[in-house]
Amino acid sequence: MPIHYYIYLSLALFCIGVTGVLTRRNAIIVFMCIELMLNAVNLLLVAFSKMFYGFGLAESPNSIVGIDAQIFVFFIMVVAAAEVSVGLAIIVMMYRNTHSVDINFLNRLKN
Repeated sequence: MPIHYYIYLSLALFCIGVTGVLTRRNAIIVFMCIELMLNAVNLLLVAFSKMFYGFGLAESPNSIVGIDAQIFVFFIMVVAAAEVSVGLAIIVMMYRNTHSVDINFLNRLKN
């Protein structure tokens, strides 16, 4: 499959995520959109890793070129899982105190 298909899919997913973050008020949906953006970047990293691994194999059959991006994707997934657990804990505490998950309500908590 050509690399530009992966690029277009990743770009579409990232744009959907950015649109969701900028337009939604529900904190859970905002977190889902942030995860969608992270997964779009992960997809692009794996696609480029696959492409460069193919180029590396063409030059040398024992090459490990392009594996670094897949390791980086693994670490991004670990950090994203930690971010979700902390973020959902914050949302649960916000819901317990305010009985709402509306992000705009957080501005009123400053006063």
